[in-house]
Amino acid sequence: MSPSRLFPFLGWMRHYDRSHAREDVAAGLTTAVMLIPQAMAYAMLAGLPPIIGLYASTLPLVVYSLMGSSRELAVGPVAMVSLMVATALTPLAEAGSESYVALAVVLALLVGVIQTAMGVFRAGFLVNFLSHPVVSGFTSAAALIIGFSQLTHLLGVSIPRSHHVHTIVLTAIERIGEVNVPTLVIGGVSIAALIVLKKVAPKWPRALIVVVATTVAVWGLDLPRYGVKIVGEVPSGLPALSVPSLDGDVLSQLLPTALLISLVGFMESISVAKAFASRKRYEIDANQELLGLGLANIAGALFRGYPVTGGFSRTAVNAQAGARSGVAGLVTAGVVIITLLLLTDLFYFLPKATLAAVIMTAVFGLVDIDEVKHLWHVDRVDLTLLGLTFFATLLLGIEPGIGIGVGASLLWFVVRTTRPHTAVLGRLPGTTAFRNVDRYDAATKIPGVLALRIDASFYFGNVAFLKETLAREIEAGSDIETVIIDATSINRLDSSADAALREIERDLAERGITLHFAGLKGPVRDTMARSGLAETLGQTRMHLSVHDAVLAATE
Repeated sequence: MSPSRLFPFLGWMRHYDRSHAREDVAAGLTTAVMLIPQAMAYAMLAGLPPIIGLYASTLPLVVYSLMGSSRELAVGPVAMVSLMVATALTPLAEAGSESYVALAVVLALLVGVIQTAMGVFRAGFLVNFLSHPVVSGFTSAAALIIGFSQLTHLLGVSIPRSHHVHTIVLTAIERIGEVNVPTLVIGGVSIAALIVLKKVAPKWPRALIVVVATTVAVWGLDLPRYGVKIVGEVPSGLPALSVPSLDGDVLSQLLPTALLISLVGFMESISVAKAFASRKRYEIDANQELLGLGLANIAGALFRGYPVTGGFSRTAVNAQAGARSGVAGLVTAGVVIITLLLLTDLFYFLPKATLAAVIMTAVFGLVDIDEVKHLWHVDRVDLTLLGLTFFATLLLGIEPGIGIGVGASLLWFVVRTTRPHTAVLGRLPGTTAFRNVDRYDAATKIPGVLALRIDASFYFGNVAFLKETLAREIEAGSDIETVIIDATSINRLDSSADAALREIERDLAERGITLHFAGLKGPVRDTMARSGLAETLGQTRMHLSVHDAVLAATE
């Protein structure tokens, strides 16, 4: 592997077009303006002090900008991962405490190590186990959990943290008489302003505008005196480099969540990175993305950060603002660092209700109604998987929900491959083409010939089904003398399938029926040659096409 492939920054720095600098700087500044309030809000969602969100938006951005393969991906805290962090750590320590922060840092380190290892061993394919319907159902449910979890800050009442939406809503209703009106007004106005600004001025930094306006209002009206919760003291400066202390028991408790965050975070990141790369006509290297994200999380853990990944909304803003290379990410990190060094005092009067509004407006847009409509028309089974994952996540929680979704999708895959699609073939008039007689009315069966297409690889799991299918079709036919298996869709045979084919050939021969094959692929022929089946059949019963097999059988 070339150095520029392993270290992408060597490539784009060497050939960097200085005419792109203006666009990269503008994109970096624009993204930073969006990132700063979001990072603080998402840290609060994770149960962490807001400053941890800013720590996680410095060195991780620098490392990903140098090591990632995407030019536009904006890495940092995101809502989904923040909720998963809160779900994992709440049973282990008090939210916001020093021990809680330490656990979040260890979790970032674990996520970084897992993703880096996956990148080194080129295990990016593992994300394929998270099918799109499962991810959509999980994301939609998690968005609702995230949004409703902010009711405690929006209403100004104490609501115990929970990943069950119905529990949060019922508790909020029970305590409706305790609502802090100024807090509710700030939150409601913030949500309304964010929605309106998105429609009338989509390019404006709406989160920053709302943060500044509400902070000034809280300071000017002295609203903390009326019970409005504010961020308060935000430490200035950068955290010192430190290695998280590792404990075996803690690591074993955090490992399942770290693995889940590694996969879900990578899934979110790679999907948005590929979307923008396709528009700009360049390729994303999945394994390099794992390396970039993994090293970014390790770097974040060394500077008191928590797990990060690429975010949808910030990446869209970064791309829209003109990002051309990793320079944009370096600029964004630089702005956050300057903020930490010089501007943290400005966040003292920032109301938590505003941060809750930023979170709620961001995540409710992730509820994927369009995907439900699409699957209703295209694939009802995938829609069922989406719904199962959605309700499992909503009712049981984040980890059980996605576990059930992945398990169900793998189970359906197994079921589908054990009962593959088969088709009885007939010839189209005036041609040499053979097609499914159930789909082509003009396709005519050849007298005395059963031509059967198997649309799957032949393995131990579907041996019994295919034997039954063949027996049923022979019984349904009249005076079958020849069976032709169209093997163009069979990519491989395992030993069980090969043994079954030899048994089928022997049974058919005893009944006076000849077995032929058409369209055998090289790997399948190789297996037949090694097992002796090819010798049994001979070249006269292995053909290039169904038409050739029919000619040989009817001569």
